[in-house]
Amino acid sequence: MAPMADTAPKRLPRMELGELTPHNVKQLRLLNSVVFPVSYNDKFYKDVLNVGEYAKLAYFEDIVVGAVCCRVDTEEGSGVRKLYIMTLGCLQAYRGLGLGKMMLEHVLAEAAKDSTLQEIYLHVQISNEEAIGFYKHFGFDVIETRKDYYKRIKPADAYVVSKRLGEAATTEK
Repeated sequence: MAPMADTAPKRLPRMELGELTPHNVKQLRLLNSVVFPVSYNDKFYKDVLNVGEYAKLAYFEDIVVGAVCCRVDTEEGSGVRKLYIMTLGCLQAYRGLGLGKMMLEHVLAEAAKDSTLQEIYLHVQISNEEAIGFYKHFGFDVIETRKDYYKRIKPADAYVVSKRLGEAATTEK
């Protein structure tokens, strides 16, 4: 008798975003040490516990494999409010599955709820073509090069990558 073909529908892997809490912040610290070429101080991890929806862990089948952490900056003088993406990354083995897209779309959706935010921006190492392409796909533009932005990695230069939001996006076009 011939073996029966597996006709059961394939279950897609479960990918979801979860809260960052004092109980799992060590997982974020470990993840960042693997994903990013720079290290973050204790203040970074203390601060991201207070940004609500702007800090999320990305799970693949209940395993933390990525994270996004942002903060709101207010320019002195002008009072312009911008969302700064401090980190958005995923373990190498889990890239290309849509987790980065899920994290960025979450941040974009949260930012859209705040009409006072005029821009989302971040720094990307100039050699990180994969990240530059990723952000350009979502409407971000390279607006500036910061010489010697990074202290202990080469190349030390970073691009400032930005996306205008709300009325700021429509009035500049």
